Amino acid sequence: MPAGHGNSSQLDRLGYGVSRGSLLRSPTGAVFACLKHNRKQQRGGTNAVGAAAGDAGRGVAGKLGIEPGMVVQELGWDEDVDDDLRAAVEEQCGSELLDDDADEVVDLVLLWWREGDGDLVDALVDAIGPLAENGVVWVLTPKTGRPGHVEPSEIAEAAPTAGLSQTSNISVAEGWTGARLVAPRTAKSRR
Repeated sequence: MPAGHGNSSQLDRLGYGVSRGSLLRSPTGAVFACLKHNRKQQRGGTNAVGAAAGDAGRGVAGKLGIEPGMVVQELGWDEDVDDDLRAAVEEQCGSELLDDDADEVVDLVLLWWREGDGDLVDALVDAIGPLAENGVVWVLTPKTGRPGHVEPSEIAEAAPTAGLSQTSNISVAEGWTGARLVAPRTAKSRR
């Protein structure tokens, strides 16, 4: 790590452990730059360590659980998908997204789903076919008020019918929300 500029002992006392101008690498490999520091920012709760350019998208990919080396399949692509999210996922996993013709075992499925796309249960059953044992399906739907919005209750009803459990919902992009679905744990897997 470069030595940087400024008084590192002052930043150490405040819990930063770096000096202004330093570059940091997180355990996940993200690079951060210590942009500035002053006591007013520290007291106000604003972190003085800012993300380097392009890190915001990798943050969303991280929220989705994407890790380097994962095999990710994308289903339901259309022109309305969020290309920044797609690029962040590809960058984080280190390869291109597989399409619906792929026959590999996948770690994670991104299912872009809109009102009028058909039967969600059928789509989920298709999505879990190539899914690894501990794999995850993210159902990505337009946010409320956007064309193609899907009611959360539709996902909540379709998931158990397809043999999945919904674990969380997050905002994944400006116009998209994500519902995380996993296979429920069995009694044998808990032991």
